[in-house]
Amino acid sequence: MQIGKEEIEHVAKLARLEISEAEREAFSQQLSSILTYMEKLKPVNTDEVEPTATVLEQTNVFREDKARACLPVEKALANAPESEAGHFQVPRILEDR
Repeated sequence: MQIGKEEIEHVAKLARLEISEAEREAFSQQLSSILTYMEKLKPVNTDEVEPTATVLEQTNVFREDKARACLPVEKALANAPESEAGHFQVPRILEDR
């Protein structure tokens, strides 16, 4: 399966990334190679294979959910470069392309 430079550019735009022409070409080749390999795996019968996220046996260790004292707002904002009305103030990063 071939991934074109236009698709790479579209994904980069969605991710708000600027990529050079050389990167577009490299990513196009790399992703095409990955998808071509994945096509080879389609004929493999996986009907009786249980889905897993990892090959290692893992269990989650939950702690008891208890209410605790919160960090005071003043202390949380003490090292913030800017704050307003008890909130962190950050620069706007959204822009129109």
